[in-house]
Amino acid sequence: MKRLTPLLPPLVLTLIGLLGGAAAQAQTQTQAEQFTLPNGMTLIVKPDRRAPTAVHMLWVRVGSMDEVDGNSGLAHALEHLMFKGTPTLKPGEFSRRVAALGGRENAFTNADYTGYFQQIPAIRLADVMKLEADRFAHNQWKDDEFKKEIEVVKEERRMRTEDNPRAQLHEALSATTFVAAPYRRPVIGWMSDLDSMTPDDARAFYRRWYTPANAVVVVAGDVDVAQVRKLAERYYGPVPQRAVPARKPQTEPVQMGLRRIEFKAPAEQAYVALAFKVPGLQSLSAPGPQGDDALALTVLSAVLDGYSGARLDRALTQGPDRVADSAGSSNGLMGRGPQLFYLEGVPAQGKTPEQVEAALREQVARVAREGVSEAELQRVKTQWVASEVYKLDSVFNQARELASYWIQGLPLDAGEQLMARLRAVTAAQVQAVAAKYFGDDQLTVGVLRPQPLDAKTSGKPKAAAAAGLRH
Repeated sequence: MKRLTPLLPPLVLTLIGLLGGAAAQAQTQTQAEQFTLPNGMTLIVKPDRRAPTAVHMLWVRVGSMDEVDGNSGLAHALEHLMFKGTPTLKPGEFSRRVAALGGRENAFTNADYTGYFQQIPAIRLADVMKLEADRFAHNQWKDDEFKKEIEVVKEERRMRTEDNPRAQLHEALSATTFVAAPYRRPVIGWMSDLDSMTPDDARAFYRRWYTPANAVVVVAGDVDVAQVRKLAERYYGPVPQRAVPARKPQTEPVQMGLRRIEFKAPAEQAYVALAFKVPGLQSLSAPGPQGDDALALTVLSAVLDGYSGARLDRALTQGPDRVADSAGSSNGLMGRGPQLFYLEGVPAQGKTPEQVEAALREQVARVAREGVSEAELQRVKTQWVASEVYKLDSVFNQARELASYWIQGLPLDAGEQLMARLRAVTAAQVQAVAAKYFGDDQLTVGVLRPQPLDAKTSGKPKAAAAAGLRH
């Protein structure tokens, strides 16, 4: 029932996802409202009357970046364990009760946060709020339950990372790109850390970070703000207040030269990924590298790979001299840690990763030399607006975006502000960041070198993959 946590780097936030809340708020007119309960927990309510449904989310500002060496994977393991019961709920009963209410639920973990949600008929909101508040405040599990669940997590790692050469490469790339920043650790955790993890490790992590002032409850859908506030005060208000632990800075040292890794694994095709260190957006009011440059880099990524037939597609994958079967780019606009701009590609038959690497870098260099046309820039911006219109039908996305803004410390209208600022990005700014952030000193290159496939296992699904893993 539960999804498996994606293990590719969580740094890359898509532009569509980041700006969804802006369009949704503009379309539905009713603005979100935010409150702080006496115990420090934040409540955000966003009415949307178009259907008799509601989304209830609880996000905790804790992810893999809050772990320490030797205990990687704790945030994600705890996400699994949150389904293992409370003094009044047996293991797995949370999910059964939500299903009985006519709803669905799930959870997710990345570097920056852990989120839990339920989608239910609006008249069942009080029921899921009661369930989630109980779980947040009173989660518990027996040692035997932990031992069973950590094996599920380890199998998830095998299936999603160790059996996936590109996922392995990205894991190694992150560990090489970052020296001090906590994004160097995989969300799923290193296997040796999972092997040595204990039930008390997870319990201590839960007690440390699952405190009201470190969490936000977001409710969106066919709801009344005053009623939701009363429900939150009733169910979440009694959760004991505890101080949020101080977070020590883990500043990444300035990179002083190009880094390069090669990863050998059984695979059918080679693959190359280029990770450039770039500034992230820390504040919507910050100018310079922490503001305008981060936004211009996001626009640059859209120019390169924001639509079918964009620059990378045309230059690398089309025509008789094409060098790649596929090519792409993405920019981590914002997050709690340092951000990366990725270029990636799969060499075409007879071409090498080195040729793809050179071709990818040449497209950025071309923007730095020649700039982008106003027509090209307007096409990208027009497509952004169109994509947001399609997101308006999703109450889930409205809630998710409001939660993500809170995690980043941004205001409720962050979506509107982001859209306005991205619309204001100029061609000159895009050209300037293309010239500024893509030198060797900011770059780490990862290359997947294919090794012969094992004829005995090639094409055969793993037993766990075929059966599906569950929390």
